[in-house]
Amino acid sequence: MSTPASTPAPVQIVEVSPRDGLQNEKGFIETADKLALIGRLVAMGARRIEVASFVNPRRVPQMADAEAVVAGLPDVPGVRYIGLCLNERGVDRAIASRDGGARGLDEAGCVLVSTDRFGIINQGQSIADGIIANTAMLKKARAAGLYAQVTISAAFGCPYEGQVPAARVVDLAARMADAGAEEIALADTIGVGVPSQVGDLTGAVIEKIRGVPVRLHLHDTRGLAPANAWAGYMAGCRTFDSALGGLGGCPFAPGAAGNVGTEELLYLFERSGVASGIDLDKAVAANRWFATIMGRALPSRVGKAGDFIIEGKRA
Repeated sequence: MSTPASTPAPVQIVEVSPRDGLQNEKGFIETADKLALIGRLVAMGARRIEVASFVNPRRVPQMADAEAVVAGLPDVPGVRYIGLCLNERGVDRAIASRDGGARGLDEAGCVLVSTDRFGIINQGQSIADGIIANTAMLKKARAAGLYAQVTISAAFGCPYEGQVPAARVVDLAARMADAGAEEIALADTIGVGVPSQVGDLTGAVIEKIRGVPVRLHLHDTRGLAPANAWAGYMAGCRTFDSALGGLGGCPFAPGAAGNVGTEELLYLFERSGVASGIDLDKAVAANRWFATIMGRALPSRVGKAGDFIIEGKRA
């Protein structure tokens, strides 16, 4: 008697287009358009959305309206909103978003850079300084009732120091887990990772910090982000960042291209029998709507081609 094949474990997609997707755009995107984008992401099924970063607006002008965006967020049951925080002042601003009974944010996303040189350029911190700062930030965020998570930036390669030792990344993940991080993300900030590397490092971190969820944040600089996502999935990762249309880039990381497109991940996982809870057709429609706001086609290839349809039916 044959045994039915088990259903593949579902994935969770964290939509980062309102923050990471837009932060590098030179022309300011109006607050109302950012909120309309967030509304479309919710409508297509996204349930965790990174909506703003609490950074110095002189360094990242696109995030100058962070408080206004957070104040206008739709209050939808089951949807969680994330604010990026690079220092304790950022955590304070995230906490303040809940003042007066406001809906505010649900999560504080902290960042620990995996190399000294990139950390000093990006955040003015060495690795050692970053560990101290993030430990304090996690404590403050959790005490205020925010879900506190840490992204290890440049985990697969640094724009200034080159290859990053895997053992260092595993150690940093363990240190942040010990400091109270409720989730650890590994970021391919400049899109240099390859599937074997992504699978090996993801698996090593999952093994090291058992019980703490691991997330992948992939950029598609060299076209390998979907393959890297699959390698991460096969290694046990179940949560992935992505941006509608493949938007994004880091102002402090030379050569960084956009995030892996949400449409790419949805197509990859859906065609592989892996549920995400997000509607690909609605994502493609949102892509084409937002392209009119941006005044240009968005990079996502699946956003341009759409799903695999033959004679009006999904193949």
